[in-house]
Amino acid sequence: MAKYGFLGLGIMGSAMAANLVKGGLEVVVWNRTPDKCLPLVQLGAVAASTPRAVVEECALTFAMLADPAAASAVCFGPEGALEGIASGRDYVDMSTVDAGTAQRIAGAVAARGGRYLEAPVSGTRKPAEDGTLIILAGGDRSLFDDACGPLEMMGSKILYLGEAGTGARMKLVINMIMGGMMTAFCEGLALGEKGGLRPEDILEVLGAGALANPMFKGKGELIRRGEYPTAFPLKHMQKDLRLALALGDELAQPLHCAAAANEAFKRARARGWSEADFSALFEVIRG
Repeated sequence: MAKYGFLGLGIMGSAMAANLVKGGLEVVVWNRTPDKCLPLVQLGAVAASTPRAVVEECALTFAMLADPAAASAVCFGPEGALEGIASGRDYVDMSTVDAGTAQRIAGAVAARGGRYLEAPVSGTRKPAEDGTLIILAGGDRSLFDDACGPLEMMGSKILYLGEAGTGARMKLVINMIMGGMMTAFCEGLALGEKGGLRPEDILEVLGAGALANPMFKGKGELIRRGEYPTAFPLKHMQKDLRLALALGDELAQPLHCAAAANEAFKRARARGWSEADFSALFEVIRG
């Protein structure tokens, strides 16, 4: 049976790797903090000591890292994934990065005889646990076709968007929109609260009309209770907004709303909310 690697076992990666194990695959895992491998090992995975060791043992390795710096370090660093890449050793990076990072990794993997696919995901902790992520792929089409089996264990909708970089751009567009929506939502709740409106009434009105959506419903109930369990860390939303703004600069596209949202999330990070869910922005907006 073919073995599959998985690098990065944070909130998302641990759930995604667990779905591969539960799906009956032989999975070899690595994480910078080795203790995070233990729950996967208990499920039946095998832990390796370096990214290189994972890639050398597996025909296909997935990576789910926090940001472009982490994705680059795990790929290009000493004992990194790239050192294990060769013909028959392929790499699917599911991290949220900029298109330039995706393209650099793609070129390096191809130069060593491997195939590369970027496959960032839309979704947070619960969809990752349920295997219902939306997967936004770009890169080698043959690898996309060959990887569909394990990808379907992690996602309910899998899109092939084109060459390497298209998946990264799609993810940044989607998260930019989500960050702007959360900012406007928190501002509306804060304004309503100061105007004497009950949050539950605001949520009921939103849920009954054209603005109804799962994010407002789910996050709204938690915000109303002052609870921010981390499904998508606030620091990662701010990182994605920053990358989207950089893409806007590159393409000469004004992004006024995204720039304002980014400043709000930066303020929340400065006030100590980095590790909380991105909906904790409300605590900063309401003052």
